[in-house]
Amino acid sequence: MSTGGDAWPELPYESGKATYETLHLWTQIVGKIRLAQSPWWNHSWHVPLYLTPRGLTTSSIPHGARFFDLEFDFLEHRLHIRTSDGGSRSVALEPRSVASFYADVMDKLEELTVPVSIHEMPNEVESPIRFGEDAVHAAYDADIAERLWRALLQIDRVFKQFQSGFLGKSSPVHFFWGSFDIAVTRFSGREAPPHPGGVPNLPDQVAQEAYSHEVSSAGFWPGGEAHPEPVFYSYAYPAPDGFAQASVQPDAASWHDGLSEFVLPYEAVRSASAPDDVLLAFLQSTYEAAADLGSWDRAALDCEQGQPGVPRPIA
Repeated sequence: MSTGGDAWPELPYESGKATYETLHLWTQIVGKIRLAQSPWWNHSWHVPLYLTPRGLTTSSIPHGARFFDLEFDFLEHRLHIRTSDGGSRSVALEPRSVASFYADVMDKLEELTVPVSIHEMPNEVESPIRFGEDAVHAAYDADIAERLWRALLQIDRVFKQFQSGFLGKSSPVHFFWGSFDIAVTRFSGREAPPHPGGVPNLPDQVAQEAYSHEVSSAGFWPGGEAHPEPVFYSYAYPAPDGFAQASVQPDAASWHDGLSEFVLPYEAVRSASAPDDVLLAFLQSTYEAAADLGSWDRAALDCEQGQPGVPRPIA
């Protein structure tokens, strides 16, 4: 078990806000490259990024018979672009505008003969600016970016431990660049009522496909205008009756009316003597509230959490 310290770094929101906003848009550019080249998977699982020992990656992307990937490296502070025939380029992660970053990435793809055209308008943000015209967002503090990535590494690890206790359909643990959060989702197996949509600068049909089936979803978000503090969250769609009033763990967790989800401050996990246990308690108790109140078939869906090297026992 992790015991905090450097593994769970401090993430002050106010000093990190400008870097988060710029990095959010940079991840959208990279994520949209994967989106443009990938067949649609259920619930938009073809678009997220994934944690690596150095940063965030697209994983392998097809380009005709060739392949390439892009990886944010938060140790060297570069975006690496690599092709299956040995080509490579990199783009500096430093204080620079979104427009400059966008132009540099597209130029490097052209040099590697894997050109990609993307929709330049950001998604899921208020008052979006086209990537090629955005000279407003240009902050990058390397220490803040590395802190966020190191926190995401621990979160990814604990989320995967949590997810090992579920037999039903579930998402990978993945980083959604649209909302700039890491998330993991469990499914009851039943269809859900049509999602109302209304997500800023996101087509309703995308939201409706993403929420086509009942879910219990949890994640982490470094904060924003709606909640200026890094938090873990958990919600259900559709939310069963009484969900907002459910008793969940730990004591620091609460229901947020504005977000319509349970939230747990990151600091409550980071500063705990056993951060893993605190986070797992939040994930499990909020899932149980959604599943029990929503009448999920937990006898068929739940199992003991996995252990390294130990096959899951079959009754």
